[in-house]
Amino acid sequence: MDPKLLSALREVLIAALPTLVLFLLVYFYLKTLFFPRLEKVLEDRRQATSGTRKAADESLKRAEAKAAEYEEKLRAARSEIYKEQEAVRKQWRDEQSAAMAASREQADALLREAKASLAAKTAEAKVSLGRESEALAEQIAASILTGRKN
Repeated sequence: MDPKLLSALREVLIAALPTLVLFLLVYFYLKTLFFPRLEKVLEDRRQATSGTRKAADESLKRAEAKAAEYEEKLRAARSEIYKEQEAVRKQWRDEQSAAMAASREQADALLREAKASLAAKTAEAKVSLGRESEALAEQIAASILTGRKN
């Protein structure tokens, strides 16, 4: 190799030596003092964030449980309302059926009474017609007999 090249290389290395030493000092300083503290801060931040996430997840689970409980209570209340409405409807149907039965019974009683009255009037009319026909027959016979005598 060329002696000039070696001497230039030596000068460059000697000039770079303070930079290399400074680089090594900064490296060890950062490795021993800065990075552990930075790691600790990052780990604390990670734990705080994960703790917050866990708290948020737990809060979300509690909210979902309360929503499910609310839905169940709402479903039970609706069911109870439907049962009450069905009971009222059944009561109305029973009352209506009872009223219809009473109306039918009353109409049947009126019909029986009307039939009995009609039968009684028919019998009375037959008796009356029988008497009147006898009286009329006697009158006709009397008028025929008196007419022949004349």
